Amino acid sequence: MADINELRQFPVLETDRLRLRQLGLADTEALFQTLSSEEVMRYYGRFPLLEQVEAAELIERFRLLFEDYRGIRWGIELKENAQIIGSVGFHAWAFSHNRAEIGYELNEAYQGQGYAREALTAAISYAFQDMGLNRIEALVYPENEASEKLLLRLGFDLEGLLKQYAFFRETYVDLNMFALLKG
Repeated sequence: MADINELRQFPVLETDRLRLRQLGLADTEALFQTLSSEEVMRYYGRFPLLEQVEAAELIERFRLLFEDYRGIRWGIELKENAQIIGSVGFHAWAFSHNRAEIGYELNEAYQGQGYAREALTAAISYAFQDMGLNRIEALVYPENEASEKLLLRLGFDLEGLLKQYAFFRETYVDLNMFALLKG
């Protein structure tokens, strides 16, 4: 189990092409560009953002998520130009049960280039090694075939369909439960 006091400093993770770092208000426009896209948001569980202030509010929620030990959300930054192209992280962190749910999204201009896999691999490694997680869950719309394929390639198992599990975009939606165990 992780020592919660060791998790006070927000970690920066690096891969070959990416830097995963804490989002700040300077990233508002880049995050808004990603989250205002219907293509990106159709599987996010909410409608696209309409104003940049919504992206700034989300960045603040991500900060509080980490500060309150409920999760962590990194901005996905391209090393080559310091451009934020999406985010990845954990929420619904059940600290005493050593599990959390992973979430992620990429700006549509950067999808299909391996960035999501690269970012998720780094986040998962951090979760198992530094957060002390034993189980990582992912809830995915059954129609989101690209995300499901990515999770399966990363070793997640499909555990089942959760019927009308969430109320997103003013309707009840079914979600597939995927899980990856440390062992």
